[in-house]
Amino acid sequence: MIGFSIFHSFFALIFLAIVVIPFWKIFPRAGWPAPMALLMWFPLVNIVMLYVLAFKEWPGDHP
Repeated sequence: MIGFSIFHSFFALIFLAIVVIPFWKIFPRAGWPAPMALLMWFPLVNIVMLYVLAFKEWPGDHP
């Protein structure tokens, strides 16, 4: 049985929710549009964006 089934699609949607929803809330706090969270679905892009978020200046960093 090679290929995707409803079972695989269900777990893909769960993964999507677990990864995208938190970033949907984080990006506006960082000063970026929330739909950028959809980029977290793509491999390597999510790791790069994680590092960019970790080392950028956030709007609340300045007193």
